[in-house]
Amino acid sequence: MASNRILQDLLAQAGLPDVSDGHDTGGGSFGGTSRLTLTDGREVFLKTQRDAPAGFFQAEALGLQALAETNAIHVPEVLAVSDSGLLMEWLSGSPASDYAERLGEQLATLHRHTSDAFGFEMDNFCGLTPQPNPRMADGFAFFAEARLEHQARLAQQGGLLQSRDIKCIEAIASRLQDWIPEQPASLIHGDLWSGNVHCGPSGEPVLIDPAAHYGWAEADLAMTTLFGRQAPAFYQAYAEAADLDPDWEERIPLYNLYHLLNHLNLFGGGYLSSVRAVLDRFG
Repeated sequence: MASNRILQDLLAQAGLPDVSDGHDTGGGSFGGTSRLTLTDGREVFLKTQRDAPAGFFQAEALGLQALAETNAIHVPEVLAVSDSGLLMEWLSGSPASDYAERLGEQLATLHRHTSDAFGFEMDNFCGLTPQPNPRMADGFAFFAEARLEHQARLAQQGGLLQSRDIKCIEAIASRLQDWIPEQPASLIHGDLWSGNVHCGPSGEPVLIDPAAHYGWAEADLAMTTLFGRQAPAFYQAYAEAADLDPDWEERIPLYNLYHLLNHLNLFGGGYLSSVRAVLDRFG
């Protein structure tokens, strides 16, 4: 279980009582996660990491709060945050019969919250990778510079990509308008793989672990296909609620190139072939 000092500091910050019981959940890729029962019977969820990058948990908390303020889809309430941990309400349940449809409709509702600029009010993280969020009016420039080229530079510095790969990524980044239509700057989750989509106590969809920012809605939707797709009813409900372009799936590899590069940087060369498959297709 997490460091007692980290936990006690967070409980004090939130004005919560002591813990009566708890256990590690094993759900964190980069740190510790625990489900805790308080002496008053409430359950909370704790994420910790002693060597977390500066602002790591604060950025996650801000992302959760931004999503929550839309009232579009359920996210855990942030109870307390520090440099070493994040304390949230515990949410868990079994999916309702209309779970997939509700997820699609609610994600479309989230994406209707737009801004006049891409980016976010602070830089954050996708996994443990720094994610820059400069405020930019041009979505193509934002995705090219703050997403694809940013990840490519990190991979080059880590010796994970060759110069020909970098040149190909730069060429794709310069031609995004050839494939991707104009889209508004929508508030998106930013790391919407299946592991970050959960279920709440009433069977409702719940989103966790955001890399929230204003970006392309199609990019958020594309991430749902990368590591296990959602049910077909989800995509149908989203398409109906969002008036989704029927050709959006042709662009999935371009959007997911960002996440494949991120996984290359986080986990190493096992993702290189997937990255190069996209480069070969569009480069």
